Amino acid sequence: MTQFNKPSRTLDEQLALLVERGLGVPDLDHARHGLAHISYFRLSAYMRPFYVPHEVEHRFRVGTGFDDVLMLYVFDRELRLLLLDAIERIEVALRTQLANTLADHHGPHGYLSPEVFDTRYNHDWLLRTLADESRSRDAEKFMLHYREKYQDSPVQPPIWMAVELLTFKAVSTLFSQLRHQQDTQRIEAHFGWKFPVLRSWMRSLSDLRNLCAHHARVWNREFGSIPDLPRRAPADWPRPPEGIATGAHRTPGQSLAPQRRLYMQVLVIESLMRVVSPGSHWADRLVRLLDRYPAVSRPHMGFPPDWADLAFWRPVVERARTGAA
Repeated sequence: MTQFNKPSRTLDEQLALLVERGLGVPDLDHARHGLAHISYFRLSAYMRPFYVPHEVEHRFRVGTGFDDVLMLYVFDRELRLLLLDAIERIEVALRTQLANTLADHHGPHGYLSPEVFDTRYNHDWLLRTLADESRSRDAEKFMLHYREKYQDSPVQPPIWMAVELLTFKAVSTLFSQLRHQQDTQRIEAHFGWKFPVLRSWMRSLSDLRNLCAHHARVWNREFGSIPDLPRRAPADWPRPPEGIATGAHRTPGQSLAPQRRLYMQVLVIESLMRVVSPGSHWADRLVRLLDRYPAVSRPHMGFPPDWADLAFWRPVVERARTGAA
């Protein structure tokens, strides 16, 4: 077992180490300011693509500068904010559909019965969580009103309030454990995708949302939560290839699986956004963001080389690049 023995370094010592490893730092004050506000450890994840490959000791490729690393970090930050914008709309839509469906089919408090959900669902956890939220001193104003006005009602609120008190992760889990076909089929009809696919997609997006909200890297990331591929999809829906070569940045002969990379998440988001917010042109903004950063590796995000020419994406790319509304 190896014992951790790396020393703490001052900003100047961090800069000296980067220069020693071959990173160009023409403006020391600029680099020092960057390290003072974005930790060396956080930036180190964006340094790796610029290392000389296959060497144990980290050494930067010739010509790499501090701004190259910073550029990749800024791109990832802008990408996370764009992803959050879309995921918020999808999340709100799921909360709405779940609340309306359960209220219409089972009544405002029908969800308090475990019979509504799969037997594997931890229904007691749901009841405890909502009861605690109801009694909290920091409860939402609508909960205070419910608690004061309806004292003879269950301590848990009606479903349309309940879904607003749960995290996206909890809401996606609640959705995934629906038992009755009348419930799942109604939500299927709204979003246009089968329940098993939606269940997988919402779980995956809730995980992605948490990564984005906590400022984690999404570029060049292999995700643990993998969205399912639909068995039946529209004719223009671009089924990702099994693997994508990444060129000189990785060992020759290796490839990345797009289904485990951001491309699949983006495909899921755009597929749902066309239902949830068809007038938003969210994908146009994604194309323009990618175009502003041509040096950022698309394969490391799982984008196929011909993705912009595929029937699903082509109209979006053309609209984004011509400025058409």
